[in-house]
Amino acid sequence: MSADLPLLPLEKANDSDAMLVERTVAGDQKAYELLVIKYQRRIQRLIGRMVRDVDLVEDIAQETFIRAYRALAQFRGEAQFYTWLYRIAVNTAKKALMDLKRDPTVSENAFKSGQSEESDETSPLENELTSSETPDAVLASKEIAEIINAAMEALPEELRQAITLREIEGLSYEEISEAMDCPIGTVRSRIFRAREAISQKVKPLLENQSGKRW
Repeated sequence: MSADLPLLPLEKANDSDAMLVERTVAGDQKAYELLVIKYQRRIQRLIGRMVRDVDLVEDIAQETFIRAYRALAQFRGEAQFYTWLYRIAVNTAKKALMDLKRDPTVSENAFKSGQSEESDETSPLENELTSSETPDAVLASKEIAEIINAAMEALPEELRQAITLREIEGLSYEEISEAMDCPIGTVRSRIFRAREAISQKVKPLLENQSGKRW
């Protein structure tokens, strides 16, 4: 089965998720497999932004879906399924990060950017920056993309999670609030601070390139 499911209007997609959850709780294993296929890449991408060890991303994603499956009977539909799933993924990744801090043996991949899996699904900003055709513009775009990634890496964990959910995953403030289990005001503050921090890193390069079109 292809991992690229057809895109549905949000309301129909939510109805589809609710139906698959209901079928899974009723014992239909295939229904949960469809949910895994539908959200696997997005969950892996989210985790990859939090845990830079690419060797751990797949394991944490698998653990996320296992935890979600075990807790599915408790899902009441008060939040959208993928928001609920993202919250489980964030908590699972946090636990993995805590375990890494206790374990002195960390893969070298933890210190690499791990971008090989993300070249086709970067943030809207990065896609826009890399759309120009001239060699100078392409080089500048790559430099900016690298600075953005480095700036995101340097953010405190909670700011990085918030900006990832907003800019990479495209969640609304309300959905991020549910996923991160914090007030919307806190979400807005974290995203604002994250954007400011990233802007401060990017601004010098933009000033150097002033007068050029991207």
